This record gives sequence, C-alpha cells and structure tokens, in this order.
Amino acid sequence: MTDRPERPGGGRIAHRPAGSDASGPVERSGAIGDPGGVEVYDPLGLHQPPDRSHQPLRASWDPAGPDDERQRPRPERDTKKQSALGRFVSTYGWRAYALPVLLVVTVLVVVDAVRGGPDAVSTAGGAPGFGQLSPHAASAGIIGAPPGDGHFPTDLPSGALPDGGAFTETGTAAWHVVSGTTAQVGTGSEFKFSYTVEIEDGVDTSEFGGDQSVAKMVDSTLANPKSWAHDTKFAFRRIDQGVPDFRISLASRESSRKACGFDIPIDSSCFNAGQHRVVLSEVRWVRGAIAYEGDIGSYRQYQINHEVGHAIGYHQHQPCEADGGLAPVMMQQTFGIQNNDIATLDPDGIVPMDGKRCRFNPWPYPRG
Repeated sequence: MTDRPERPGGGRIAHRPAGSDASGPVERSGAIGDPGGVEVYDPLGLHQPPDRSHQPLRASWDPAGPDDERQRPRPERDTKKQSALGRFVSTYGWRAYALPVLLVVTVLVVVDAVRGGPDAVSTAGGAPGFGQLSPHAASAGIIGAPPGDGHFPTDLPSGALPDGGAFTETGTAAWHVVSGTTAQVGTGSEFKFSYTVEIEDGVDTSEFGGDQSVAKMVDSTLANPKSWAHDTKFAFRRIDQGVPDFRISLASRESSRKACGFDIPIDSSCFNAGQHRVVLSEVRWVRGAIAYEGDIGSYRQYQINHEVGHAIGYHQHQPCEADGGLAPVMMQQTFGIQNNDIATLDPDGIVPMDGKRCRFNPWPYPRG
C-alpha cells in the first residue's frame, strides 16, 4: 500500500471517491492534526473554515489548587521603590515645595509677634526699640523732661509749634476726673496699672470733642494691640474712683511747663513721678508737632504712648536707629525725628549727631 502524496503545507491530500462531482470538496474524517476531525479537499479554495469566535474560551480554575499566578516569579523593576519623600512630592506637587517656605514665614511671624519684651533695647524684625525697663523704685522726680539744662535755641524749626486751633494758656492748677471705667486690657503677668483720665479746670475741651473724647482717645490708644499691652507683662484699666497708679492729665501751657520742670520756649509733655501724673500738654494736643506733618490723631497717640512709657518704667529717651526707618516711640519726636535736631538740644545726651532721620511713629509695637 502506497502513502498518500503530501500537500506543500505538510498535510495529506484526500482522494476523491469514485463518481463524485469533480468540482466539489472532498471530506475525510479523522485526519491527523485537524481540530474539527474533518480534512477538506478544496483545490479551488471555495471552502471557508468554520467560525469558532463564539465558542467558549477554555480555562482552568481550581480554588483548592496551587495559585500558579502567585507562584510565578515577578520580573524585577528597573526603578527602585519610591521613598516617602518622593511619594509626598508626587502626591502634593508644587505644594510640597511651598510648605517649607510657609513654615519659615510662619515662624518669622510668630517671632515678630512676641519680639522684644520690656528689657529689649531693640525689637526683632527691624522695628524700633524703646530702651531698658527701669525698676519702679527709680521712678522719682520728672521723667521725660526736655533735654539739657533748659536753655534751648529759640529758632529750632523742628520743635516749633505748628499753626492750628486755640489752646488754653493758663488753667487753675486743679483737676477733675473724667467719669467712666474700662475693663482690663493686656495680660498683666507682672504689672497691672490703674489710671484715671483728668482734665485741668479751665481747659476748654469742647473744641476737640469734650472731656469724654479725650478719655476715649486715651482708652483706645492703650487698648490698641500696637501699644504697651502688646507685652504680656503689662495690663491697664481705667478707674474713676480711688487712687490710681498714675493720672493721665490734660494740662494748660503754664501748668505743663511747671509740672515738667522748665520754663522753656518749646512746649512738651512729661511724667511727673512725684505727682504720679502723666502730663499731656494741651498745646500739643491741639497743634501736634511739625514732625507729624499735620496728623493730629497720630500725634495724640504718640503723646499718650510716650508719656505712659515713662510712667511704666521706660525712662530713657532713644535716638533714631535706622536712617529712613520708624522712629522709636521713646524718641523725643515732639522736638524732631532727626538725631541732629535733638543732639542740638542736648549735645551731651545719648542721641548722636550722626545725621540719621526717621519717620514719625506713635507706637511701641508698630507691627503689633
């Protein structure tokens, strides 16, 4: 028996049965390698293979058997496992770089908020300082009086009195307390001060809002977070009965000059420790100072903060520290905001003749 001839592709060619149609395909079952078990002889290419696209896929799943997928070794990755920092950067993007900057800014703001303290010569962040806090036992006599020996040049332009409203030349040298009280402002961890607001009899306050307007300016200034209560050591409370720690008193020109120790051609305010009186010159309350360029409200805040600063223990005046910066509140800004102007009044004082000029500033904590 002879073998059947081979197809060019490797399969066997089926013989046509006798009497069959020569043009039709010849089928033979049981051909080796035929998945369907049928071998087709189709010399003209008319036969199409059966469509098995809808037949189910064959897969094995044995939940009790071995997990071939998990046992299959995984290929090694080309990149290393991402670090925690890398994952953080990938998650937050540009915010990951912004957070450290924000943290530094926050720290600087906190430091600026608590800067200085009462014993600091200068405060942090470039803000002006206000000198050393003196012990209260040292509060005696007139503090904050004009510098030198009372002999001043009469042509000092920076200390001249600006033009403005009318003021009281002479009062009665008696005082009346303005009615009204306030709650405590400030923490007062070391010092709690009570004060009264008093007006000299004979001083007409109707031109600038009346007695209550004066008291309101005093209260709101001391309650401002840029004032002395910013320091947690201090607290203030206004009373109108009993004996206060000090009396904030608006005084006529003559009484101001007598209370502050010198008969001088330059009007000024001071703290008279013997009388426990913060003396606010009514002349300056009305007219202000040339350095304040007509800003009467800011000058009144300076007047209050500067003299109360003496009352709570800041006895020494300060020079302009940074040319072009804010003047320290304990600088004698009434006489000028240039060191040379003040050094002219008191050549032997602490203010150097160095040409520095500051900008006016009514606050101990101008960034408070």
